[in-house]
Amino acid sequence: MRRIYKESIDLLKRSESLALKYHPDGFYLAFSGGKDSQALYHIAKMAGVKFRAHMALTSVDPPEVIRFVKTHYPDVVLHKPKDSIYNIAFKRKFLLPSRIIRWCCAELKEEGGAGTVCLTGIRKAESVRRSKRSSVEVSNRSFAGNIDEFYKFQKEQIGKKLKNLNVDQFAEQGETEIRCVGGKDKIIVNPILEWSDEDVWQFLNYIVKVEHCELYDRGYTRIGCICCPMSSYSNKIRELKEYPHVKRNWIRTIKQIRAEGIHDNMLTNNYFGEGTEDEICEQIFNWWISGKSYDEWYADTFLQLKLF
Repeated sequence: MRRIYKESIDLLKRSESLALKYHPDGFYLAFSGGKDSQALYHIAKMAGVKFRAHMALTSVDPPEVIRFVKTHYPDVVLHKPKDSIYNIAFKRKFLLPSRIIRWCCAELKEEGGAGTVCLTGIRKAESVRRSKRSSVEVSNRSFAGNIDEFYKFQKEQIGKKLKNLNVDQFAEQGETEIRCVGGKDKIIVNPILEWSDEDVWQFLNYIVKVEHCELYDRGYTRIGCICCPMSSYSNKIRELKEYPHVKRNWIRTIKQIRAEGIHDNMLTNNYFGEGTEDEICEQIFNWWISGKSYDEWYADTFLQLKLF
């Protein structure tokens, strides 16, 4: 077996006792149905550690992904959202999620696994931002490093809490009852952080030999929410052609937000040209999926037209 796979297994085994202290199910494995979460799931199986896989649905999940998970990973716990992403946007009166303000993840995904040791399939190769991530982190950003550094950090934190509570550090049950995270915080372990795309596909195709979601065979390189703010513009356009109901739902939501009298001047008619309510709402939607700033989008959409 390749060294990089062995290192992932070692990290999982060395952190399993920590996961079991936080929850009897062991690790909370964040699953999405994509290739990275598949690799995470199977490397955890190979390591022989205890875990439970969970998938947070968002109401804008590709149906092919949901079918794939239900068929090939029936043990994954599917969590339906308390409300649709469209209703959340309407209640927030804050148009749509963006790269800068991704409230969608906070509302629908990131709260899962609170108070546990959570496994994720993030990899440094995915983006510049993720290249700065660490193999072990605490969600409140109080720690980021490797497993040895974390255990040292945890020991120091427990010692401080015991001291503040005036508890004997060697008293029975002392360290087992005091932890370094609580509430909605969680310890995050990223076992495949250093894997490349090639490492992932070789592991799935030649080591564990499992099927993958059909969307990859149709040319998708990333599987996630339809029209995710982090997706490229070309991907969004393709997704909207295949899942037109998503565009209809977002435009209906924009109309509802405008009808309520949102305080954001960006939603006034003057910013998006003249036309019917349907035309204006579609322009707002087009601006959103472009991923551009309003000034860039306005220049490309309106100012260039005036040159001809």
